[in-house]
Amino acid sequence: MNRLDEQLLALGGVFTAAALADRIARTGQAPEAQLSCLLGSLLVRDPQNTLEVFGGDDLNLREGYKALAGALERNSSSLQREPLRYALALLMLERQLAKRDDLLQIIGQRLQQIEQQVGHFGLTHANVIAACGGLYQDTISTFRQRIQVHGDMRFLQQPDNAARIRALLLAGIRCARLWRQLGGHRWQLVFSRQKLLQAIYPRLRDQA
Repeated sequence: MNRLDEQLLALGGVFTAAALADRIARTGQAPEAQLSCLLGSLLVRDPQNTLEVFGGDDLNLREGYKALAGALERNSSSLQREPLRYALALLMLERQLAKRDDLLQIIGQRLQQIEQQVGHFGLTHANVIAACGGLYQDTISTFRQRIQVHGDMRFLQQPDNAARIRALLLAGIRCARLWRQLGGHRWQLVFSRQKLLQAIYPRLRDQA
């Protein structure tokens, strides 16, 4: 797997987190397998390769690939505006987080505690999701610029949905950090548009 493919995996994770947060905000629903994949990515330390972060394959990143392709194609009919807005905000917030060693330390310590909870309850248990959502609230939500999630208030006002959205945004931050560690930068979305699309299309076809 070349560097661009690895970057695409991480970027696919960012956009999947954004797309699922949008779906929960609008419908109150999210596929369990995709949610589990992203929550699991928070707990993978020292992976052998980028694919291992997402459980060994990228089947659960398809929704993110579609949202990313829609953004890169610059076609209004395929553009998912809210997921794009959330994804770009995640990339920006990760840059702010990178300068905050204190918050990175808190995140590392709390994720160890969450890992113990996963051993007791399972990855998508309400207690685990609430802990991930609380961690996002105590760290990323303290920045001046926050992600305002739009959707149906019937779903947004439900505590479980709010926790799932925050947990997904935390996973999106982790993917954004991975993307940057792999050499990713926001200019790629402008100047490497065609290269990214050429790498995405086969993945979408393979998973169809």
